[in-house]
Amino acid sequence: MLHIGGARTALFNWLYARHTGGKFLLRIEDTDRERSTPEAVAAILNGMRWLGLNWDGDEIYQFARAARHRQIAEELLTEGKAYRCYATAEELAQMREEQKASGKPMRYDGRWRGRAPGPEEDGKPFVVRLKARQDGETIVHDRVLGDVRFDNHQLDDMVLLRSDGTPTYMLAVVVDDHDMGVTHVIRGADHLNNTARQMQILEQMGWPVPIYAHLPLINGPDGQKLSKRHGALAVEAYRDMGYLPETMRNYLLRLGWSHGDDEIISTRQAIEWFNLESIGKSPARMDYKKLDNLNGHYIRETPDAVLAAELVSFAERQTPPLVLDVKARARLEGAISALKQRAKTLVELLQGAEFLFTDGPRTLDAAAEKLLTAEARQSLTRILPVLEATDWSAPALEKATRDFADTAGLKLGQVAQPLRAALTGRTSSPPLFEMLALLGRQESLNRLKAYII
Repeated sequence: MLHIGGARTALFNWLYARHTGGKFLLRIEDTDRERSTPEAVAAILNGMRWLGLNWDGDEIYQFARAARHRQIAEELLTEGKAYRCYATAEELAQMREEQKASGKPMRYDGRWRGRAPGPEEDGKPFVVRLKARQDGETIVHDRVLGDVRFDNHQLDDMVLLRSDGTPTYMLAVVVDDHDMGVTHVIRGADHLNNTARQMQILEQMGWPVPIYAHLPLINGPDGQKLSKRHGALAVEAYRDMGYLPETMRNYLLRLGWSHGDDEIISTRQAIEWFNLESIGKSPARMDYKKLDNLNGHYIRETPDAVLAAELVSFAERQTPPLVLDVKARARLEGAISALKQRAKTLVELLQGAEFLFTDGPRTLDAAAEKLLTAEARQSLTRILPVLEATDWSAPALEKATRDFADTAGLKLGQVAQPLRAALTGRTSSPPLFEMLALLGRQESLNRLKAYII
C-alpha cells in the first residue's frame, strides 16, 4: 500500500520538482520479491494517481535493473573496495549473541574483511560486502535536520550482493539514483542511517552525492508513532472514507510544512510557495477533526457538476456498487448545492442524498421514527390536502406550510419536521421545500401519504 507517510513524502518531492522546474521520478523498489506483488504495485500507482501526483516519464522497476546493480558490486570487488564474506548464518547468529552478552552493539565484525578464501571455501555460498571506511566520520548535510554526523567505526561492512547473487536494496538505491540523475532525495527521517551507509558507496564509486532532506515522521494524535490503532494508514483507505484528493494534498502538506498561518493552501499556491527551508524539524501529528473540517471546505468549494460526478463514481465503488439511474443523477445534480453545505465526507454526502435515488415511501431512521408520533402524523394528514391544492414550487409550498401552521396555532417546525421525516426518512436534509419541488408533486405526495393517519 501507499502509506500516508509515503504519500506525504511523494507530495513533498512532487511539489519541489514542480516548484523548481525539475523532474519528479517514480521508482518502484521491488527488490523484496515476496512483498512486491502486482496488487501491491497497483496500490502504489493507484494511490499516486488518485492524489494527482503525476510523474515524469515511465516508472522504473528496480528489480529489472538487477544486472546493472551486480555490475557495480563486481566493480567494487575487482577494485578491492568490496570483499567476499563466507560467514554462515550460524556463525553470524553466534557473533550477535556474543556481542549482546558483552553489551556491544550488534553489527558485523569484519571477520572476512582482510581474509582471502582458501580451497575449503570453493563452491560455498558467500555474500559481497562493502569495505567501508573505519576511521573518521560521515557527515550528512541535511537540508531539514542540518549536519548529522556518524562515526564510521559504527557503520559496518554492509551486504551488497546476497548469497544468491541478488543485489540488496541499499546497493540498488544508490546505483539507481546515480543512473537516473537524481539530484535531490527527500525522504523520511527513518532513512537517515541508510543515507550515511549509502554515502559510503557513493564515495567508493566517486559519484556525486545528492542533496538530502529527511522528513520527521508522522505521529498519531497521541504523539506516538502512527500505527493501525490510530486508524487508516493506506492512502486508498482515505479515498474510500470519502476524502477528496485536494483535501489530502492540502492536509499532507501542512503535516510538517508551513507558510505563515495559512491552513487552506491550494495546489497552485503550494507549488508556488514550496521550499525545503519551511519543513519542520519535529514530528507532525495527525488530527482527524482538522482533516474532516478541511474536507468539508473542499467539498463546498468543488463546483456542483464536478462534485456530483465525483459522488456518482464514489457510489459505484461501494460494496455492493450503487449505480444511479438517469432520474437519480438528475435529482442529485439538482440537490448537490444544498447537500454539500454540511457534509464533511463523501460518505456523509452519499448518505444525505440517499432519499433522492429511489422512488416510494422511505424507511425511517431511528430519529425520524421517534419524531413521527401520532400527533405528528395527524399534522401530516391535515396538511396533505393543503399541499395537494398548492402550486408545486418551493416558494408556494413554503407559503402554504407557513399559513397552515399559523392557522393551526403551530410553530413552523412542528409542521415542517414531520414533512421532512416522511419525505426523506431522516430528520435532517437539504431545505425541505426545495426538495419537495425537486422530487415533484406525485412522488412527494406518495411519500407523505405513507405516514398519514
